[in-house]
Amino acid sequence: MTDSRPISLIDPPGGYTVWLAELKTRIHHAQQRAVQTVNRELVLLYWQIGHDILERQSREGWGAKVIERLAHDLRTAFPDMKGFSRANLMYMRAFAEAWPDAEIVQQAVGQLPWGHNLVLLAKLKDSQQRLAYAQRAVEYGWSRSVLSMHIETRLLDREGQAQTNFATQLPAPNSDLAQQTLKDPYVFDFLDVSREANEREIEHALVQHVTRFLLELGAGFAFVGRQVPLEVGGDDFFIDLLFYHLKLRCYVVIELKADKFKPEHLGQLGFYLTAVDAQMKGEHDAPTIGLLLCKSKNKVVAEYALRDSAKPMGVAEYQLMEALPAELQNTLPSIEQIEQELADN
Repeated sequence: MTDSRPISLIDPPGGYTVWLAELKTRIHHAQQRAVQTVNRELVLLYWQIGHDILERQSREGWGAKVIERLAHDLRTAFPDMKGFSRANLMYMRAFAEAWPDAEIVQQAVGQLPWGHNLVLLAKLKDSQQRLAYAQRAVEYGWSRSVLSMHIETRLLDREGQAQTNFATQLPAPNSDLAQQTLKDPYVFDFLDVSREANEREIEHALVQHVTRFLLELGAGFAFVGRQVPLEVGGDDFFIDLLFYHLKLRCYVVIELKADKFKPEHLGQLGFYLTAVDAQMKGEHDAPTIGLLLCKSKNKVVAEYALRDSAKPMGVAEYQLMEALPAELQNTLPSIEQIEQELADN
């Protein structure tokens, strides 16, 4: 007898559910590869157009007017295809000028959407910096807004700059990875607090904006809690902020100080590291590391204080507001302005 029930109510044969899940994953990956292929081809096409414009202007002496004519003719020939405005053709020319080597375009830069490449063009002048940010954006899948934010806060210049004692207190290669994980300074310009805010106000604001806080901390950090309680010898203590780092496989204790660094701050932080290692650290976890964030510090004082500490710790400053360096201000139009001009055209 034929089963008249709807197909969705009929029990599938053995192994079908697992096979369906595998097919879905395969199809999803194929869709992703198709999108990436289309994007690479589009970026390469834009580079080739920009390269041709540069070459012909140099060889034939064509002026800027030819770009306006080209924009008109391409839009007429391909009315359903976006991206052939005069403004975008100018950016294709700038793109080819920034990356004269087609091989680079087919690698990291070609894996980024065109909007990401506009961010790199608009906000950075140095080709090595552009390539470094492009590679990082590909590695971590940054959105365009996250890429823009990291450039504006000079992320790559700040990485690995915290003063630490990791070289002596952590085994290699963990010491190198831990060093690269910490920054100096940390930029908290997304917080709506005054420069005179105390530790608890800053701590509360960071938790309220934990997504941005995690972006600033960097890849690998997982938020565990705020004011995490510890009971030691019948006394209660509270850790300002506790994280777990997935790559380092260890807890990270962060303490905030709304004033200048003092050597005694490390004594309190070291006590918390000992307590976390004793009460929370798992069998396969690496030793807990600490980060003291302070409003300012004397580098020599911090170096001396860290040298005598037996626990792996770092000291860095935080900034509640960060002014952009002069070379990034008003050099080129913003991405929003570019997009508006492209839309208008």
